[in-house]
Amino acid sequence: MAAQKSSRVNRKYKTKYRIRNWREYERGLRSRGDVTIWLSEEAIAAWTPPKSGLRGGQRRYSNLAILTALTLRVVFRLPLRQTEGFLDSLLGLMGLDLKAPDHTTLSRRSQTVEVPALTRAHDGPIHLVVDSTGLKILGSGEWNAHKYKASRKRRDWRKLHIGVDDEGFIVAAELTASSGDDASTLPGLLDQIEAPIRRFTADGAYDHRSVYDRVGAAGTEDVVIVIPPRRSAVSAGPTDGPWAQREAALQRIRRVGRRESGRRSRATDSRHAWRTGSSDTSQCSEVA
Repeated sequence: MAAQKSSRVNRKYKTKYRIRNWREYERGLRSRGDVTIWLSEEAIAAWTPPKSGLRGGQRRYSNLAILTALTLRVVFRLPLRQTEGFLDSLLGLMGLDLKAPDHTTLSRRSQTVEVPALTRAHDGPIHLVVDSTGLKILGSGEWNAHKYKASRKRRDWRKLHIGVDDEGFIVAAELTASSGDDASTLPGLLDQIEAPIRRFTADGAYDHRSVYDRVGAAGTEDVVIVIPPRRSAVSAGPTDGPWAQREAALQRIRRVGRRESGRRSRATDSRHAWRTGSSDTSQCSEVA
């Protein structure tokens, strides 16, 4: 009996793509080497920090100068010494009487400089999806303890709390210890959001009255809060304001069951949307 041929294509046979728009293709290749960098008047004025008024040596470079150098390093994948030379040459080409931070200063200040979060302006109210995930801490000590059983102490980890909008853009984030409670971290996340909230989606860990009150204060008048009540949840009065939405969810669960209510699965879909980088949170709909 003849052996059947495998349907899998050998990995050496790759799909060939023929370039037909050579003019646009070459223009794109040339633009990769185009380095256009300019400094505003505000950045030039803030390159050197003001005097701190304390005794001892004063800083020669502001946080803006350090962030500029580190940004160039990440973009062009340069070591610290090459980053210093590259930035120094750019400042010379622009005719600015500024000095680039040396590589030792970049190495030291990079550990403590605060990187500002990316901000995104919203034209109107947003749909906020909040959840948390664990981050494992890796290092030489952790690796040695795990491989050689040098310590009986459990591995340490951190908890990352993230809030995303309906397009999958991270609008708030906070890193806490592993013992950080989800509900207690929510006020810090809401303080980072300037736009009002028209819809809030989270899992059962946020099933607290304080969460409903805080979201109601930060949201619009008709804000919709989608939080699946815990299995041990009971009615707690008085049910006025945003807290009344929880009572409506409990009544629906008693009437059709938790599985049929669909609130738990839809909250899970919303968490999966931002964890996988998808912007499809349309399944996170309320249950009325």
